[in-house]
Amino acid sequence: MEEFKHYTVMKKEAVDALECKNGLIYVDCTLGGGGHSELILQRISPDGKLIAFDIDNDAINAACKRLKNYPNITIVKNSYTDIKKVLLNLGIDKITGGVLFDLGASYHQLTAKDRGFSFSKDAPLDMRFCQDYGFTAYDVVNSYCENELVRIFSEYGEERFSKRIAKAIVNQRKNKKIETTFELADLIIKSTPKIKSSLHPATRVFQALRIEVNHELQNVKNTLNDVLDLLAFGAIISVISFHSLEDRIVKHLFKYHSQRCHCDKNQSVCNCPLPVLEIVNKKPIMASAEEIKENPPSRSAKLRIARCIRR
Repeated sequence: MEEFKHYTVMKKEAVDALECKNGLIYVDCTLGGGGHSELILQRISPDGKLIAFDIDNDAINAACKRLKNYPNITIVKNSYTDIKKVLLNLGIDKITGGVLFDLGASYHQLTAKDRGFSFSKDAPLDMRFCQDYGFTAYDVVNSYCENELVRIFSEYGEERFSKRIAKAIVNQRKNKKIETTFELADLIIKSTPKIKSSLHPATRVFQALRIEVNHELQNVKNTLNDVLDLLAFGAIISVISFHSLEDRIVKHLFKYHSQRCHCDKNQSVCNCPLPVLEIVNKKPIMASAEEIKENPPSRSAKLRIARCIRR
């Protein structure tokens, strides 16, 4: 196995947002390399408790080594989408401190030769966060109909040449299945016009495939709603997103649950329940210039924070 490499994005900012206190319960929904978790543990020890989720075996193995000296962490090999069930099984009914999401793929996943996330390395079309699951990017590329491909490239990749690319994929696979990242990237380049852009022509399609394979957007939306039921008064949600689709979900959910009224304008009496959240930062926090210089992918990260105000 390749050495696990992971850069923890906005580590201090995301953990500072949680206002960590000793004795409270915290959840790291995306353990990754354990950078956020380690800083949380340093701040909540000795009596605080941290529950950390991940579905990537490489990440869990690396984090277990990194965090081996902290007895107050429970690492769960499960998707954060099962947060309600997992916490219930652990005897936890409320998150009293806060919850952190660091969304998207890790540096290790994006750069590992055999994971198939990147068009810069030739690998099988995989893109699974959890390699225990059977469904891969190969299945999407080689089995989805043309209209379905257009939909995911447009919705999840915001790709302007979705129709051209989808048509080229369908035509190509009539003769030979598309099996590797290089094959797909080359096909995308050949089927789209040359335009001046800092992005590789395959960037948006690869993003769309990754989102589709891992159900990323729906998982984020569903889990954030589940978390609202688990937060104790004063507990904080800290969310780092890396593209506009994720950030939009977080922004709209925070806004909706922080509003006092959702009634129709023509309704005379408001029966809306009290808001659940208070937005801490009206505008997202971005990575510092120093961090972006050290880790360029940090430039797309946005941190949004909200506090539970429901008693």
